Amino acid sequence: MNYIVKDENAIYYECAYSTDNSLFLKLGSEAFFITDSRYKLDAQENVKNATVIIDRDLYAQANKLIEKSKIKKLRYDPKEWDVYSLGVLQKELKTKFKEVPDLSHKKRILKSSQEIITLKKAAKLGAVAFDELAKTIQKHGFKQSEHMLTFMAKAMLSQKGVYELSFDPIVAVNGNAAKPHALPTDKKLKKHDLLLVDAGLKYNRYCSDRTRTVSAEKCFEFTTEQKFKKKKIQKAYDTVLKAHDNAIEKARSGMKAKKIDALTRDIITKAGYGEYYVHSTGHGVGLDIHEMPYISSKSDTIVEDGMVYTIEPGIYIPGEFGIRIEDMVAMIGGKAVVL
Repeated sequence: MNYIVKDENAIYYECAYSTDNSLFLKLGSEAFFITDSRYKLDAQENVKNATVIIDRDLYAQANKLIEKSKIKKLRYDPKEWDVYSLGVLQKELKTKFKEVPDLSHKKRILKSSQEIITLKKAAKLGAVAFDELAKTIQKHGFKQSEHMLTFMAKAMLSQKGVYELSFDPIVAVNGNAAKPHALPTDKKLKKHDLLLVDAGLKYNRYCSDRTRTVSAEKCFEFTTEQKFKKKKIQKAYDTVLKAHDNAIEKARSGMKAKKIDALTRDIITKAGYGEYYVHSTGHGVGLDIHEMPYISSKSDTIVEDGMVYTIEPGIYIPGEFGIRIEDMVAMIGGKAVVL
């Protein structure tokens, strides 16, 4: 298959190296990594299974290679390209460009055993960071704003700069947690508050993703066993935990993604919270924080061994509280294994 790749993670997947200014071109049995002179030494040392080409004008160089190959069709992911760049690339070429949405994500949906090992390492490092964050909040976090708590989360997740973050952490207190993608505010954390943390880090470029909702007591841990003073919150929390555990326990390879979604959604709906479960059950995780498969009520994707995704049911009561419990799982031996 002949194709061209522009997205940085997609390029890394192809040749084990990428930059913020590079292209990857696959033409028959040949592969080319094209970048500028700033990355010459690193590219020559790290690129695998591709010829490194250094040129100030990446698109002109790609054009020359495509024209020389005389291929009739070149596949690309339209989600990676802006109109201008695609126009420059196609200029004066007779080759037909064929859109293949999610080209790289489709190739990456099944993880190798080594990728699963790497994702497991990322998840474990993330869990350790959550433990350290709990200790830090107990010592220094009470009476601090969500902005400061988010800063603490970034420091713990990155281990003071050692690791990149999978995404900006979500740290939300009480009513702000009712927003699934809450932004930090000046709201300060008090004892007995509900605290939601959604965060992850990257290990060898592969992401982790985890969410815990806790009662911020004098001593607390980011575990799934939580006791809240308000019965309304406790009932909702227990429902989310039941849905979370049910999906992990009963998910099987060969199921459609929408059936796994139903393993969480049916429990939450039957408990009377259906309208407050406002997102899908999960998403794939890999080099990108959101990849295939998507575990949603509309997805007919068949879940197979080798797929890695999140289980993250939630209940969000506007103006009051939000609860989400999230873990990454890998399908191994036909079942979901928590990473």
